[in-house]
Amino acid sequence: MFKTISKNTTAEIVEKKSKFIANIFYIESEEEAEEIIKNIRKKYYDARHNCFAYKINKDNITRFSDDGEPSGTAGAPLLNIIEGKGLSNILIVVTRYFGGILLGTGGLVRAYTESAISALENAEIVSKVYGKVVALEVDYKFLDSVKYYLKNENISISNIEYKDTIFIEIEVIDEDIEKLNKQLKEKNLNIKKIAIITEKYIIKNS
Repeated sequence: MFKTISKNTTAEIVEKKSKFIANIFYIESEEEAEEIIKNIRKKYYDARHNCFAYKINKDNITRFSDDGEPSGTAGAPLLNIIEGKGLSNILIVVTRYFGGILLGTGGLVRAYTESAISALENAEIVSKVYGKVVALEVDYKFLDSVKYYLKNENISISNIEYKDTIFIEIEVIDEDIEKLNKQLKEKNLNIKKIAIITEKYIIKNS
C-alpha cells in the first residue's frame, strides 16, 4: 500500500517577477512520467526551465532534474517533498518563467518548494493498493440487493451496463477477492457470473 494523489493538480506563484507553475500528476510508470514531461515542455515551450521529480512505487524508482537551474536547487527539493510526505506514483513538474531578477540558490529552492507544496495543498491524498477490476453479471430483480451488499462492504462500483442482464464492474483489493467470492455465494445474491477483467492500482477505502 502507498499514498498518492487522487487526481492531478496545479498551482502558481510569483517570486521577484519569476513565475513558477507547479503541475502534479498521478503516474504508474517511467514511460508515462517521461511522456508527460515531454508534453509539459511542449506546452510551456517558451519557459526557461521545466524542472521535475517523480517516484514510482514499483521497484522504488526515483528521478529528478534541475533542467538548467543550479545543481540541487530544483529537482532534489521536489523529490524531497515527495519522499518527505511519503508519496509514490507521483510526478511534480515546476515550470519557471524567468522574470529578470536572480533569486540565488536559496531563493530558488524556496520558490520551487513553495510552488510544489501549494499544488499539493490542492490535492486529495489517498491510499492505493494493487487490486482487480471484477465484473458481476446480475439479473435485474437482484440489482438492489447486490448494490446494497457492495455499499455495506465499502466496495466501489466503477461501471454498470444495462443489457439483457446487468454487468457491474467493481474494484477489489487482492486480499479481499476470496472473501468476496465466498460472501456472494453465501448471501444468495444470485450472481450469474464473476469474472476478473484486469489488474490495477485502486483506492483502499478505510
